[in-house]
Amino acid sequence: MTEQQHKNNKITVSAQYIKDLSFENPNSPKSLSNKDGIPNINVEVNVYAKPLNNNVYEVSLSINGRALKEETKIFEIELVYAGVFILPDTKINKQDEKKTVLIECPQLLFPFARSIVSNVTRDGGFMPLVIQPIDFELLYAERVNKETH
Repeated sequence: MTEQQHKNNKITVSAQYIKDLSFENPNSPKSLSNKDGIPNINVEVNVYAKPLNNNVYEVSLSINGRALKEETKIFEIELVYAGVFILPDTKINKQDEKKTVLIECPQLLFPFARSIVSNVTRDGGFMPLVIQPIDFELLYAERVNKETH
């Protein structure tokens, strides 16, 4: 494989951006005190892809985080972080293309989205919410399994 062919097999990130960002701290300043113990934190992550062109996709990483103490909402963050990706010109089958779009593209977006979530929760007056690394291949396999059943 020549160097030019090798370069053509890489995903190109054309743009990255915050598509939607919301942070709620509805019970402040009371919610900022740690005297009531540690909140229960739940984080959901989803990946969405929209074809824009032949081999061009907008991939969105949706992260929703919510902290509760008993029934009281401490904070909630919703982030949709997206990117425009150009896939290699080489002909790949639809299944491999789907895997590339739903596994490799969100892996490229994740560190940036993780940083935004951490910074916003910290700037909201809380300990930074640091999301652990995500296995996008497992997320993809679960999605495929759900679609086939």
